[in-house]
Amino acid sequence: MAETANRHASSFRDPSGFMFMKDGILLRQVNPIYFGQYRSLTDSGFYKKLFDAGLLVRHEEVSSHGDAIIMKPEAIPFFSYPYEWSFSQYKHAALHTLKLQKYCLQNGYTLKDATAFNVTFHKGKPMFVDSLSFDIYKDGEPWRAYKQFLMHFLAPLVLAKYYGNDMLKLLAQYIDGITLQKAAKLLPFTARFNPILYTNIFLTAKYDAKYSDDKISGNGKEIRISKQSQEKIIDSLYSYINGLELKENTEWRDYYSITNYDAEAFEHKKKLVRKWYQSINAKKAVDLGGNDGTFSRELKDIADELLVADIDPNAVNHNYLQVLKNKETNIVPLVSDLLNPVPGIGFNNAERASLQERIRKNKYDVSLALALIHHISLTGNVPFAMSAEMFASLTPYLIIEFPDRGDSWVDFLLKSKREFLNHFDYYNKENFEKDYAAYFDVIEKQQIPNTERTMYLLKRK
Repeated sequence: MAETANRHASSFRDPSGFMFMKDGILLRQVNPIYFGQYRSLTDSGFYKKLFDAGLLVRHEEVSSHGDAIIMKPEAIPFFSYPYEWSFSQYKHAALHTLKLQKYCLQNGYTLKDATAFNVTFHKGKPMFVDSLSFDIYKDGEPWRAYKQFLMHFLAPLVLAKYYGNDMLKLLAQYIDGITLQKAAKLLPFTARFNPILYTNIFLTAKYDAKYSDDKISGNGKEIRISKQSQEKIIDSLYSYINGLELKENTEWRDYYSITNYDAEAFEHKKKLVRKWYQSINAKKAVDLGGNDGTFSRELKDIADELLVADIDPNAVNHNYLQVLKNKETNIVPLVSDLLNPVPGIGFNNAERASLQERIRKNKYDVSLALALIHHISLTGNVPFAMSAEMFASLTPYLIIEFPDRGDSWVDFLLKSKREFLNHFDYYNKENFEKDYAAYFDVIEKQQIPNTERTMYLLKRK
C-alpha cells in the first residue's frame, strides 16, 4: 500500500522506493521495480554482511505486499549533510563509499548511487544509509556511480586541498555534485601532473560529453571493464584520498591557550555546565559555538546525544578526530556558522532541511551558548532580542555565558568597531538580561571566578 502522502521531502529521486513517516516512525517503501534486487540482497545474506561490517545502516522488514515491501531502518537521531563536515569527516565518508563499492563487487553486487547525501555520521562514524542503492553486478559492466562519486567526493576534497575548507561547502550550491568540467577549470595547472587527478578529473571531464554515462565509446561499442580493473581503480582512489591532507590555519589554533580564563575559572565553568545539565534532567544537548567539544565532553557520560557545532572547521575536525580516538559514539561534530546557518535547499527548499529545522525536530533539551553571545552581538551586530528569540525557538532550556564590557575579548571586539564604537553602548549585562527576559526566565546565574563573565541557566517562557 503506497504511502505517498507522508513521503519524506528528500526521498523522490530513486524509482526503487522512498522514505515516509507513519505514526512518528521513519519507514522505507520498496517498489515492485526493485523487488528482485531486494530479495537477492536479503536472501543471499548480503544485507546482513553489510550491517555486521558497519557499512550500511541496519533495517528490518516489517511488511510485504504485492505492490510494496516496507522496511524500518535504524533511527539516526541527527542527519548531517556534506557541507557541514570537516575535512577528515568528508574524507572518511569518501573512503567509506569506496570501501562499500569494493565489498559489493567482491560479493556480486554494485552501488548504483554514490551521492555524498547517502552518507551521514552515526555513532561517531560515517554510515551509508540508502538500502536501495545496490544492484546486482553484471560481468564487465562499469561502475555506474563512478562519475557521481567523483563529483560528490573527489572534486570537493581536491578543491579543498588546494583552496581550503570552504570548498567543502560547494554541495550546498551544487546539490547534484560539482561537474568535472568545472573542477578541471578550477584546479591549478600543476594538478594535471598527478596521475590520479589527470585520469579521474581532467581526462574524464574532457571525454564526459562524448562518452555519455561512461557507457558508449566513440565507435558505438559498449565499454566493458573487468571486476579486477574496477577494484584497481577503487584502490587507487582510496589510496590517494586517504593520503590527502589540508593545512589551513584558522582562529581555533591554540584557542584555549590564549583564553582569558585561569585554571580555577576554567574548571568552575566546566563543573557548572555539568551541574546545571543534570539539574534539568536533560538527555540531549546542542552546543552552539562548541569549538572542539571541550565543554560538551563534560556531559558525554550522562548525555544520550551531543551535537557540537562550530564555525571553525579545524576545531570541528579536531573534535571529530577525538570522537574517533575515544569512541565517543554520542557526540556529533558539525561545521556551522550560527550567523549564516545552513538553509533548506533542493526541491521546494525541503529536499535538505535547514540546520535549525533539524535541531527543532530532534527535540534537544538544552542549548549551550558558551563564549558565543559577544561574537553574535559584536561581530554579527545581532541585537540581544533577536538572538534571544532564535535560542528560544530551538530548545526549552539555555545555558549561556555573558562576557561583560570588562572582558578582554569584548574589549577587543568593541575597539574593532572604531568610529562606530558608541553605537554599541547597549552591550552590557543589564540590557542582555532585560531583552532575554522577554523569552526566558532565569533559573540560576553565577559569576565565573576571576573573570568578567556570568553564566545563566534559562528556561523558555
